Amino acid sequence: MADKNQNQNQSRPRSPQEFYGDELARRRNKAGYTQAKLGEMCVISPQMIAHFEAGRRRPRPDDAKRLDQILETDGFFHRWRESLDEGRYPDHFAAAAEMESLAQVMRLYGSALIPGILQTPAYARAVFKAANVNYIVDDIERSVKTRIERAKLLKGEAEVWALLDESALRRPVGGPAVMAQQLRHIAALGRSGRVRVHVLPFSVGAHSMMESMLMLFRFEDAPPIAYVEGLKTGRIIDNPATVDDCEASYALALGDALPLDASLALLEHVAKEFEGDQ
Repeated sequence: MADKNQNQNQSRPRSPQEFYGDELARRRNKAGYTQAKLGEMCVISPQMIAHFEAGRRRPRPDDAKRLDQILETDGFFHRWRESLDEGRYPDHFAAAAEMESLAQVMRLYGSALIPGILQTPAYARAVFKAANVNYIVDDIERSVKTRIERAKLLKGEAEVWALLDESALRRPVGGPAVMAQQLRHIAALGRSGRVRVHVLPFSVGAHSMMESMLMLFRFEDAPPIAYVEGLKTGRIIDNPATVDDCEASYALALGDALPLDASLALLEHVAKEFEGDQ
């Protein structure tokens, strides 16, 4: 695996994460270590070192301290790590948000919930309100804005797949009008060719993706990553064997799903049902 893609577009402004990663690669090369050797010395996988250097992951505080110790950088990486904590996303999702913005291929699965990048403002607002006992309107609106900004990625070059359980289509989040708008939004993305949409109908019964929400990411210059999420928790998976298993589960479920045209037709049919309930 190449240490770092040397053909990056240097005219593009670097994010703080990319600066951090570039500096780590520079210091590592100066010390004469490969990613594998540095990972061995710091008890961090070579894949994780690659993601640090590509600006896709932020090291944990203890990891940053070990990098400083091995590279003799006088606390540089530990101190600068704090500047990467922007707080726009919950801690458990921050790394996944970075992956989402840099991936060449994204494959999403939503069980009871429409994946965030596909949500409309009204749907997202209903989700955030339901998750808070005593919510503050301004805080909800900031969260909605942050979530909707992620949808700009759908205008880029990334290849996006969305696999949705029929339960995510049927649950009336925000009420009939909100759901009708949400489902027509996804159908429009599918018919425009921007997102490849497939629905797992109730008639399938048990399927390989029942246990968890899942996001799969593929990159040009680094190994694939998986992200699974539960209530107030999320986990990045970079172990190659486990990522392979996640991709296999996704492929199995995709094989059980409706074809593209039938999936879009079902989305529009359920939207029409919600419109009739108004």
